[in-house]
Amino acid sequence: MGDSSDSVSIDMETPSRSGKEYVVETCSGYVSVSVYGDQDKPALVTYPDLALNHISCFQGLFFCPEACSLLLHNFCIYHISPPGHELGAATISPDDPLLSADDLADQIADVLNYFGLDAVMCMGVTAGAYILTLFAMKYRQRVLGLILISPLCNAPSWTEWLYNKVLSNLLYYYGMCGVVKELLLKRFFSKQEARGSAQVPESDVVQACRRLLDERQGLNVWRFHEAINGRRDISDGLRKLRCRSLIFVGENSPFHSEALDMNSKLDRRCSALVEVQACGSMVTEEQPHAMLIPLEYFFMGYGMYRPPRLSVSPRSPLSPICISPELLSPESMGLKLKPIKTRMSLEV
Repeated sequence: MGDSSDSVSIDMETPSRSGKEYVVETCSGYVSVSVYGDQDKPALVTYPDLALNHISCFQGLFFCPEACSLLLHNFCIYHISPPGHELGAATISPDDPLLSADDLADQIADVLNYFGLDAVMCMGVTAGAYILTLFAMKYRQRVLGLILISPLCNAPSWTEWLYNKVLSNLLYYYGMCGVVKELLLKRFFSKQEARGSAQVPESDVVQACRRLLDERQGLNVWRFHEAINGRRDISDGLRKLRCRSLIFVGENSPFHSEALDMNSKLDRRCSALVEVQACGSMVTEEQPHAMLIPLEYFFMGYGMYRPPRLSVSPRSPLSPICISPELLSPESMGLKLKPIKTRMSLEV
């Protein structure tokens, strides 16, 4: 690695961007999992927000060349889609029971068992962040670290609950109609910077997301939405989490205060908050470059930059060593970050 006072260099390689699709039978139905990378490497599990899958929620981050190198160089990625959110999904039968957030968290354990995975790194966005945090609380030995983007931890407030009931009714009776798409885009992106206005055109990333929302089955989204709207408060258990946590939130996210509240309830010795300027909830799509430096520092605490000449098991570079306070402190990472490109080096 080259010397740098403000950036961490990473080893360059050309990882494959082609994934393999699996359909995994779980305790409560089938789940689609897209696997990218070498399965001998440590596992990074992702879970998207409402109405999204790995294409619409994470492609901005994983198709960013620097992040692609950082993440696929160190991990095999397991993108888990909420039931019925995978590409080409048909409408789930109305005879199938509605799943709770706990059911969705338990499905993740079944997915890990299917692939023979022990402890994994997790990355989730909003609703997906809640599911992965709940999973970490229920299966503590199976989570090495949490990377949470605009996360939730409290039960819905009355205001959110009423808002969600309106969205739920629209989804159930009208499907992915224009009003629903506008409400979801408002949930995902900042208004001025991404969603545009009369004077500013809509950004390419919002237009792409709008097209991908057209592919979702409204009743499938409704089922996931019902699970999240019925979520329980998990804030009391946050301090008992044994894994380290890194939270990203856009300053214009509707879940900004929720993320700050969650950060305040985590053990500050092993958690950090990164607030991203000019961004909504979906930092992975709107400002993916802002995630790179904090992610590098976070992974350094797990020994992710061992020289390749060392003969170590490819599944064991994530030994839970102590993360330096200088690397994990909000003061070091910055409470507000503008998009930053990672400095890369071809030297080993």
